[in-house]
Amino acid sequence: MLLAHLQEILVKRQLSAIFQPIAGMQSGVILGYEGLIRGPSDSLLHSPMSLFKVAKENNFTVELEHLCRRVVLERFAELQLPGKLFLNISPEALLQPDAQHSKTLEYIQRKGLSPDRVVIELTESLPTIDYQLLREAAILYRLMGFQIAIDDLGEGFSSLRLWSELRPEYVKIDMHFIQGINLDPVKLQFVRSIQEIANKSGAVVIAEGIETQAELLLVRDLGIAYGQGYHIARPKEYPARSLSTLVVQDLRRNLSTSPLPRLAIKKNTVTAFKLMLTVPIVTPTMHNNQVYDIFVNDPDLQTVPVVENGKPLGLITRANLIDRFARPYLRELHGKKACTLFMDSNPMITDKDTSLQELSQAIVDADRHHLFNGFIITAYGQYLGMGTGHDLMREITQMQICAASYANPLTLLPGNVPINEHIDYLLQSGVQFHACYVDLDHFKPFNDAYGYRKGDDIIQLIGTTLIKNCDPDRDFIGHIGGDDFILLFQSEDWEQRCQAILATFGAAIPVHYDADDGERGGFYSEDRRGNKVFYALVSVSLGVVKVQPGQYYSHHQIATAAAEAKKRAKKIAGNSLFIDRRQEPQLAIA
Repeated sequence: MLLAHLQEILVKRQLSAIFQPIAGMQSGVILGYEGLIRGPSDSLLHSPMSLFKVAKENNFTVELEHLCRRVVLERFAELQLPGKLFLNISPEALLQPDAQHSKTLEYIQRKGLSPDRVVIELTESLPTIDYQLLREAAILYRLMGFQIAIDDLGEGFSSLRLWSELRPEYVKIDMHFIQGINLDPVKLQFVRSIQEIANKSGAVVIAEGIETQAELLLVRDLGIAYGQGYHIARPKEYPARSLSTLVVQDLRRNLSTSPLPRLAIKKNTVTAFKLMLTVPIVTPTMHNNQVYDIFVNDPDLQTVPVVENGKPLGLITRANLIDRFARPYLRELHGKKACTLFMDSNPMITDKDTSLQELSQAIVDADRHHLFNGFIITAYGQYLGMGTGHDLMREITQMQICAASYANPLTLLPGNVPINEHIDYLLQSGVQFHACYVDLDHFKPFNDAYGYRKGDDIIQLIGTTLIKNCDPDRDFIGHIGGDDFILLFQSEDWEQRCQAILATFGAAIPVHYDADDGERGGFYSEDRRGNKVFYALVSVSLGVVKVQPGQYYSHHQIATAAAEAKKRAKKIAGNSLFIDRRQEPQLAIA
């Protein structure tokens, strides 16, 4: 039936084209559009994946590709879209013995397009490729004026070799490495490495699959030239000719606003994959008696997943099945029926890359039975294995113990080890940020006069003040020790946040003194020599340094620079902010 439907589509040209913009990450200008294909809207072959799967099974891949190419070219010319057209072509289509490359050029010119506006986008789909023939085909297309792009870099069998052999003008990074890049240092390093290779080889990088603002900003800050994805613009039959105002505003923000992992622990984020167990699976066609036998033969097995063609459908628990079969006549009635009868069809399913913190929150928010039943672990929607609530709780507890060992016991903020790790991580990431040293003035005299318990209250006050006025997704707060703290700002409005810290702390501090001292603005006390000295109210000094890529190389250097800025701030009376602007470019004066 599907074959007949495919043949009808080919004969009647029942395909339609949609286009997704590819935008400049620095300018916001549209470079061009990737042409995508769709089958009939009410058809089982609507998606390109289904189309090409059926075509491949029935040896119609080349015919389908040729039709797709014509439909996309015709529609692109008809819409008179600006910029370049990225045209998907498989390497095997280019290598067909009867491939008539000159006819492609003639057809494009008949549609009013020049070849320099068309980029041949190669998607690797086979484990073996004749690279010699492919190089020759690429040379022919280049001689005709076309450019070459490699699609889905990082996904295929040997896409890096394809890059080396063809030396394409454009390289498109597979969306797997872009989605969640702001939370995954491994993906971040991969993309940075690709960008470095591209710089040396003369290729232009395009990031695919940008779906969030955080991904957009980080991709831009890494210097990636172009990007595409749902956050920029979705594929449409009538695509936009310019980006939305919101996206352009995002791209024109100051650099280094991308929210890299807030806590250093995220550099080594533990995911659901660590908890994965291999357990027997059953198919929906298996009988309840067969599933019962699986449980009987494995007394430790508590849950089995029901999987069909790699897709998880549900869970069957030992307790539920055995409880049912323990009732009179139920096994006789239902033993030979499909196991889906007693299946939980709404199990907890999580991707292998889900962090344990996210997974734990999801289970807490869901029905309590998920904690006992466990969860299914997938990759790209395909079943991988199972995880148990017991293992999740054990791992979360261990992580909390580890985090607590590095936290300051008074404020529970990260201590020196995670502070240094996070600074080094930001430096390695190559992004701009601001380091702010926080120190209290006149704290020791206050502590001596009012006692350590009152002193602890002041330390907690500055801690909560910092937390209140920092962006939890962009800024890092660390407690060095005593009355010293460090802020690592990635938020754009960091200077306003500093001013808010000063104002909040200044308004709250008087109540920590006796009424007379609060009204007087301080208190008298004897110094070490027995002289009566007036000490003003405890105030806060902030010393800020701007850290640009390549300027510093370790947390030691940044700590020294921030401490120097803090010393300058402490020379200013009261709650004060000093910003070291010596590294910033100066405006020329005419």
